[in-house]
Amino acid sequence: MSAFLGAAEYRSKPYIAYGVEERRPQQRNAPNSKVLNVIMTRVKRGTVRAKKRKSLLIHVKGFKWRRKNVYRLAKEALMHARAAMFKGRKQRKRDARRLWNVQVNAASRIEGLTYSKLIHGMKEKNIEVDRKILAELAKTKPEVFKAIVEKAR
Repeated sequence: MSAFLGAAEYRSKPYIAYGVEERRPQQRNAPNSKVLNVIMTRVKRGTVRAKKRKSLLIHVKGFKWRRKNVYRLAKEALMHARAAMFKGRKQRKRDARRLWNVQVNAASRIEGLTYSKLIHGMKEKNIEVDRKILAELAKTKPEVFKAIVEKAR
């Protein structure tokens, strides 16, 4: 087929101009039907693939065994590690709140009040101090914490 098409040819086969070729299908059932194949350019991924692998292997530095240097194993290990990281961020907040509760409970028992009664009394008296600040006050400024406990009684 020539590179330049005449006007009649161009109108009858417009898809040829866009890098599409016509071929017969390989099926026995449809001998007269035609299939259009899109001709695509070859993509060489040498540098892109190397960069992708290198960046992934940087993230798995320090992992044990072949998970640190074999791409397929490193990719799966990193996927699981990131899932654990996500869970860990939530767990850290939970653990911090549990620690504050324990610290506030210990300090309030010294003052002669249980944790639950302290929190209940604070809610009734509209004292809005969160557990993090209460724990910090109990550690660093016990006199201020004692005043809060007296108001919450």
